[in-house]
Amino acid sequence: MACDGSDVRRDDRAPVPVKILIAGGCGTGKTTLMGALTRVRPLLIEESVTTDFGRITISGGLVMYLFAMPGQERFWPTWDDLSRGTLGAVVLADLRRLADCAPAIDYFERRSTPFVVALNSFSGTPRHGVHPVRKALDLDPHVPIVTCDARERGSCRDTLVTLVDHAIALGFARTSRSTGAVLVRAKEGG
Repeated sequence: MACDGSDVRRDDRAPVPVKILIAGGCGTGKTTLMGALTRVRPLLIEESVTTDFGRITISGGLVMYLFAMPGQERFWPTWDDLSRGTLGAVVLADLRRLADCAPAIDYFERRSTPFVVALNSFSGTPRHGVHPVRKALDLDPHVPIVTCDARERGSCRDTLVTLVDHAIALGFARTSRSTGAVLVRAKEGG
């Protein structure tokens, strides 16, 4: 009997990998955010690698791979390799050093990669409305800005949901019908 693949069943619930980048300046909370979301201890830059990495498995067959993009300028050349195949990015911003996230924002805008800006709520951080932040960062009106506490799992989860919603709204998840379907199922809790 010839094996043409027709007798192989495909499990529609097979895990679907989705790559998400976490970006921002040095010390904005990228590793903290990943630690709050993942059960696997993130690999740290100080451990002789250039990227933090984490993994989240969500019901509905979605496996999110999180990669923190190093904020130091000397590592910017690695960004192209890291961004290949990504669904989108979370750009963490520290309101005390708002300009530090500008290189990441510029990078994702040039590549037309969906991204959200997450204002990390550090203790003692000044509070600003969305409009002044959008104006200071020169963000397009369609780019979501959220408040996030990188130490709190629920807050980080909500930030990822906002990114997934944004990517779907932009049609970015169309690159894979199964990925889009799984993203919608995961968001709906099924």
